[in-house]
Amino acid sequence: MYHHLMVISYKGSNYFGWQDLGANEQKPTIQSTIHQVLKKICKYQECKISAASRTDAGVHAQGQVAKIAIPIDVDSQKLLRGMNSLLPNDIRILKCEICSPDFNPNRDSKSKEYHYYFSTALTLNPLLYDTSSQVLPSMKNSEIGLIDIKEMERACKLFIGEHDFYNFATKDTSINSTTRNILNCELLKADFSNISHDLYYLKIKGDGFLKHMVRYISGAIFEVGRGRISLNDINKALINPNEKKLSPKTKSRGLHLIEIFY
Repeated sequence: MYHHLMVISYKGSNYFGWQDLGANEQKPTIQSTIHQVLKKICKYQECKISAASRTDAGVHAQGQVAKIAIPIDVDSQKLLRGMNSLLPNDIRILKCEICSPDFNPNRDSKSKEYHYYFSTALTLNPLLYDTSSQVLPSMKNSEIGLIDIKEMERACKLFIGEHDFYNFATKDTSINSTTRNILNCELLKADFSNISHDLYYLKIKGDGFLKHMVRYISGAIFEVGRGRISLNDINKALINPNEKKLSPKTKSRGLHLIEIFY
């Protein structure tokens, strides 16, 4: 088999996440869509593909990393062009190069960076609907449209460092520990002033992430902005994890996998 590393970008709106779930899947997955293209290029011989991150349904990626194993010897750039000519317009191979058979895109990664895009506008621009979420004020603040961005920025800092994120993830019996190290967590204004003046993103980078972890973290930060929970509530959840969630997880459409570092 011949092995290639690929960097893949996709808009996840029309897909049931990355991982191929087999014949009963509700929508095609990114993995199954790419796999079908690879099989066509390889004349339906056996092909394999594995990725660094199993993004959820509706989640987008600018820098997903995957390894493919194919039975034919083909130039990486020809393979890139051939795949992009067959893939749907919402999936693109950005980079393709030969890699070692021992390379594991998930195990070998050192850290991952995600962005969660959201708008505080009372009316969300329809151009943003598939790729960002809307954060509205709580009912008690709805008349004045109050979202406390400064307090949300303070909340971001609480997540930096090594913590037990049991409260900020979906339970997963396949893992041994819910402790992860967050290297950076900050709130930034998105530069889309021609589309929306109220578009922000949560930038978060860590050595690894639990299932739905970014969506629960962003949900808690949004609740701080609405005044429904306090910074102290987040501190307590990180120090003494329990079953009770501080907030629901946010919608998948605002989440973007930006880059994976090796």
